[in-house]
Amino acid sequence: MSKALGLLSGGLDSSLAAMTLLRQGVEVTGIAFVTPFFGSAKAEQAARQIGIPLIVQDIGEVHLEMVKNPRYGYGKNMNPCIDCHAMMFRLAGEVMAGKGFDFLFSGEVLGQRPMSQNLNALRSVANYSGHPDRILRPLSARLLAITAMEEEGLVDRERLLDIQGRSRKPQEKLAREWGLTDYPSSGGGCLLTEKSISNRLRDLFDHRPEATVTDVELLKLGRQFRLSETAKLTLGRNQADNEALKAMARPEDLLLRCIDVSGPLGLVSGTPDTAALELAGSLVASYGKGQDRPEVGILVQQADASSRLTVKPAERGQAGELLIA
Repeated sequence: MSKALGLLSGGLDSSLAAMTLLRQGVEVTGIAFVTPFFGSAKAEQAARQIGIPLIVQDIGEVHLEMVKNPRYGYGKNMNPCIDCHAMMFRLAGEVMAGKGFDFLFSGEVLGQRPMSQNLNALRSVANYSGHPDRILRPLSARLLAITAMEEEGLVDRERLLDIQGRSRKPQEKLAREWGLTDYPSSGGGCLLTEKSISNRLRDLFDHRPEATVTDVELLKLGRQFRLSETAKLTLGRNQADNEALKAMARPEDLLLRCIDVSGPLGLVSGTPDTAALELAGSLVASYGKGQDRPEVGILVQQADASSRLTVKPAERGQAGELLIA
């Protein structure tokens, strides 16, 4: 029995790719990668539903370095899909070699995404991955060149599929026939495809090229304000944001909150000067219950040290100009 390791996102396509191989007797294992931009929850659910083991691997740091400078560039937003797929195949290939799998597979469909799943893009992904001869795309395999796995008899080409294009109707029909009833709608799996996160990420890379995974995680919280070329404020929208900011604060970060009135927690990252810190305080005050007061006291905490500021709450027009939308 041949053994295959597949990139499992948890979406309909990757689940059907795994089921296509299962139905011809291949021993299938999924692998899901975790980064600040996508997680493994959907893959874990899919693996349980179709009854296969799943390997989960955190690749946040190495993935972030790729996102900063992708060889094949970005899509509509900050999504470097070709580089990302190639990286996942490369990392899965290391697992393949170490654990004795025969080949890799994915749920990619020829022509489904015009930029990242056309014939040239699929070839680029395979070549850039370092494992061009061990990658199978079961959903479109009969439309693609024959692979070594088919020639070696590890899979039966006649029982692979010939799906292409952007319509999901063929996949949805197969799902009904094969009893796959619980799967997410298409899209929405990667934050890099979202305009708001992409705008925040561009600003981060422009001002902090050495950005870390923690810097990226902060982009997913609250409101973001550019204070200066070297400093930024993340302002909580609710209690959950405030708690997350408190938990994520590093020794060099500054936490700001109103002293005598309720309001959001702010986290200042980077290297703020006095003007930037006072600006951060005025923004924190403007979103608190003291926004109409002439002055508001602000507590500034950094690790175990603390200090106080007295600021005039910023006008919302000024806040809007500083907001990273």
